[in-house]
Amino acid sequence: MIREKEQAVVLAQEQLAEGIFSIWIKTRAAKEAVPGQFISVYTEDRSRLLPRPISICEIDGNGQALRMVYRVTGENTGTKQFSRLRAGDRLPVMGPLGNGFPLEKAEGKKAFLMGGGIGVPPILELAKQIRCESRQIIAGYRDKQTFLAESFAESGKLYIATEDGSVGTRGNVLDAVRENKLEADIIYACGPMPMLRAVKDYAGERGMECYISLEERMACGIGACLGCVCKSREADPHSNVKNKRICKDGPVFLASEVEI
Repeated sequence: MIREKEQAVVLAQEQLAEGIFSIWIKTRAAKEAVPGQFISVYTEDRSRLLPRPISICEIDGNGQALRMVYRVTGENTGTKQFSRLRAGDRLPVMGPLGNGFPLEKAEGKKAFLMGGGIGVPPILELAKQIRCESRQIIAGYRDKQTFLAESFAESGKLYIATEDGSVGTRGNVLDAVRENKLEADIIYACGPMPMLRAVKDYAGERGMECYISLEERMACGIGACLGCVCKSREADPHSNVKNKRICKDGPVFLASEVEI
């Protein structure tokens, strides 16, 4: 399906932690969005032609609005411009883009839902929608700024890991799994590449089904430019080489299908 850019309307925005912002927008993209997809967000600055891909954090029940939680990456950046928006402002967006988490794979199973850093937000809608025997949410942060932690309360049991040990387990999400002696049949994960590599290895050693959402800089966001490829086990029918386009074929992949 061909996506078109639209003018979304900002409904609300707030700062959750240092450099972390939450924005709700009214957009028709909400009618089709599923957990794991993302939105391409554009600035009004004509010197910045490329959009910023931001994952979907929540989808409202009426299909009218989406929530995105993002990190401001610098003073002179598109994300800094987004952080200045207020209710009523307009925001050019395109989406939903990419594929989502395969929710049906978890039916009747115990699941780990893992998020690290700015990979935590997409786990929230996943936790709300997934239907499984038990959902164990493991969120990893740098420090005590555990943004969104309270939002997970109604969606499953939350375990927190922090790099400095200020909250929960000292270390990463896998340290929290080991410390709490957690077990699961399937993993869904989103976060920085070192975390995803470790999660993939953990799943592979145990023969667990594992789906990972890759974070990557993108250009077009629709699979045309090949600017966000990763190596894959199988050849991509688009390029005829062993690559996958993260924006189009992903961002969610079966971990065993990609090399990271």
